Amino acid sequence: MATVTELLIYPIKSCAGIPVEEAQFLVSGLVAQGVHDREWMLVTREGQFLTQREYPRMALLTPRIDGDAVEVTAPGMPPLRLPLAHDPAAAKMTVQIWDHSVEAADCGDAAAGWFADAIQGPCRLVRFRPDVQRPTSTKWTGGVPAETRFADGYPILVIGQASLDDLNARLQADGRAPLLMNRFRPNLVVDGIEAFEEDYVESFTADALAIRPVKPCARCPIPAIDQATGIPGPDPLDILQSYRANPRMEGAVCMGMNCIVTRGEGASLRVGQQLDTAIAF
Repeated sequence: MATVTELLIYPIKSCAGIPVEEAQFLVSGLVAQGVHDREWMLVTREGQFLTQREYPRMALLTPRIDGDAVEVTAPGMPPLRLPLAHDPAAAKMTVQIWDHSVEAADCGDAAAGWFADAIQGPCRLVRFRPDVQRPTSTKWTGGVPAETRFADGYPILVIGQASLDDLNARLQADGRAPLLMNRFRPNLVVDGIEAFEEDYVESFTADALAIRPVKPCARCPIPAIDQATGIPGPDPLDILQSYRANPRMEGAVCMGMNCIVTRGEGASLRVGQQLDTAIAF
């Protein structure tokens, strides 16, 4: 059996995450205390999504749930409050995430100005509209429909703690410092399975809930960014390349599995809860 050791939501895509003790698992991703994973996103003025790839300082933008709002802080700046209530009068803005175009809600000039100062670059803040659905590709799900918000491709990312431990052992053998799990930005971290066993799990289940890993997570340079400083450092991809190049992903370096909910939408998991694992044969 696997044990849930961490649950994390990232209210603003590519900004700091929020560790939570309990989260609901929806078809579109995790939600905790009324806040959805990847519910907000920074974009260019033309609507192209932005991440730490372009602005590593986004790691320093730290949200927290504060009653009826998400409060965001950044070094040297006053906090910004983002109301949880949707604004029906918000202007619509078409935004681009990889190959997907999505109609989002623009969060206004004040929020845009705050984030532009925080990342030191022009941007707008948008929010996922409650009347919009963003279907995921069914190429990796065997035709099973799913959806997500502003995540790259699928609603949930799971990583086994043993997988990070394995990487860190290799980094330390090479004379390099170990990495924290936050470099890889998972939603669900599990212990009690072997290193990279998540690659071969058919499903993680707990009571009514079933979470199915469907697609290996191809890695970009973000794991090289220290999430505490927003400063890029040595890239672990060179070590991962030596043993984690995935032929199913055209040789891309992979760590973690993108997942969908296949049963029990709305059920919750808690840190410390055990999960049954079924291996795909």
